[in-house]
Amino acid sequence: MKVVVGPDPSLIYRPDMGTEAAKDQGSFRNYTSGPLLDRVFATYKLMHTHQTVDFVRKKHTQFGSFSCNKMTVMEAVDMLDSLVDESDPDVDFPNSFHAFQTAEGIRKAHPDKDWFHLVGLLHDLGKVLALWGEPQWAVVGDTFPVGCRPQASVVFCDSTFQENPDLWDPRYSSELGMYQPHCGLENVLMSWGHDEYLYQMMRFNKFSLPPEAFYMIRFHSFYPWHTGGDYRHLCSQRDLDMLPWVQEFNKFDLYTKCPDLPDVDQLRPYYQELIDKYCPGILSW
Repeated sequence: MKVVVGPDPSLIYRPDMGTEAAKDQGSFRNYTSGPLLDRVFATYKLMHTHQTVDFVRKKHTQFGSFSCNKMTVMEAVDMLDSLVDESDPDVDFPNSFHAFQTAEGIRKAHPDKDWFHLVGLLHDLGKVLALWGEPQWAVVGDTFPVGCRPQASVVFCDSTFQENPDLWDPRYSSELGMYQPHCGLENVLMSWGHDEYLYQMMRFNKFSLPPEAFYMIRFHSFYPWHTGGDYRHLCSQRDLDMLPWVQEFNKFDLYTKCPDLPDVDQLRPYYQELIDKYCPGILSW
């Protein structure tokens, strides 16, 4: 079957937006374009049809050896120069600029947390998968647990899962599915995408970042959890303790985008110092 790659819907449609977000979003997001929303729906339809327990496990096996490439973090950032996020209707600059914008927003608000600045730079590097031939529905977009019934705040939940075989499998179709109550998100199989890939890559390469950083990377696209308020029945107390950190990161991921592009050459030395501190050298991707 030929897969039609669509835009990244996670940056276009957000469920249960808060008051502040709703106030700000109109200045830089177009939510009313019918053709755009049609493409967003088509992307989620592909994602919600094909992201199954079996699919995700195969992707873990396919990419879990991290033998796709050998490169530094900054080389991966440079790769995103060629990745323009098709999901964004208002700006069309490369994803690498978004990385620096997010990092600089965090740096301004949290000047004492250099590791947090680096998370801003790193968070979307998993999107290199899209440059290695992976379809966008398996790289970008909001994430959700597979192996249990999708919750209400999953984007287009009621209209996109009908052809997903797991929805009709009694092992996976209940609210808990294959999980135990409050098992902890570390024991949940998330849909495959740039979040999970980068999280696993960071562990494989032994990044010396705090646990909060790993949570931000792994769950920053898990909107049904950190914004929709769903999947609490799977959370451990540790997950709930980490939730405010993920929500704090999300503010900078969403609202630092603007047409005023940062002077990347000027910023590079500072971020290279952070890379050398927390994740130096040539890494396995």
